[in-house]
Amino acid sequence: MPAPGKTRAELRRSYKETPRQAGIFQIKNSKTGKVFLGSSTNLHGPLNRLRFELSMGSHDNSALQNDWNQFGPDVFLFEILEIVKPSEDPAFCLEDELTLLEQIWLEKLRPLGEPGYNLGPVRRM
Repeated sequence: MPAPGKTRAELRRSYKETPRQAGIFQIKNSKTGKVFLGSSTNLHGPLNRLRFELSMGSHDNSALQNDWNQFGPDVFLFEILEIVKPSEDPAFCLEDELTLLEQIWLEKLRPLGEPGYNLGPVRRM
């Protein structure tokens, strides 16, 4: 249902014109403290998709999916941890900046193996 006073076409155009934010996100199990760390050049798309996959029981990370099924969606926090700040510098590379932030957050949160849900390097979505 479109927002009051806005047609679907206007809402679609507004969505397409909204700048995409690149950055690092986490899905945190507030009951166990386990974290799934990810990154994207369009943060809001993957967060919505991951929430949908988990609620449908179709996420490919079995540990995360099992905990979602066991504890329920209310114990999971979907959070943006850091947004890449674009630069006017001609040498600026979004992908390189995102890779650097991934490494920083991997070291900080250590979501690999038992303390987290990541099975390897951060998944870029």
